[in-house]
Amino acid sequence: MANAVSGMAVHDECKLKFLELKAKRNHRFIVFKIDEKIQQVTVERVGSPQESYEDFTKSLPADECRYAVFDFDFTTSENVQKSKIFFIAWAPDASRVRSKMVYASSKDRFKRELDGIHVELQATDPSEMSLDIIKGRAL
Repeated sequence: MANAVSGMAVHDECKLKFLELKAKRNHRFIVFKIDEKIQQVTVERVGSPQESYEDFTKSLPADECRYAVFDFDFTTSENVQKSKIFFIAWAPDASRVRSKMVYASSKDRFKRELDGIHVELQATDPSEMSLDIIKGRAL
C-alpha cells in the first residue's frame, strides 16, 4: 500500500495550468484531484480570472480531499498592488481516511512540481481557509 501512495505521478496539464496561472494570469484558481485508479494528480477545475474567492471555495467538495492553488490579489498598507499564490491542501473531516492518507503522503512531491507558491495552507473545514485568514497570511 505504501508504494502505491508514494509513487503518485503528476499529469503534465497540472504543471502547464499552474504556469499559465503564475506567468500569464489566465486563471484565478486551479483545483487538483488525485485519480487513484491511474495513480496520478490531474486538473479537476480551472477558475477564470473573473471568479471570486467564494467561487473557489464552492468548487471544493465537502467530503473529498483536493489540492488547490489560488492567485490572491491584494493591496498593501503602502497602497501597492500585489499578488500571492496560495497552495491549499483541502482534507475535510468527512473525507475517507485512506483518501486523507494518500493526499497527505503525496502533497510535498506534488508541491515541488509547482514552482512559485508563496503560502501554504492546510484546511479541514471552510473556516480554516476563510478570506480573512487568506488576507492575514498574504500580508
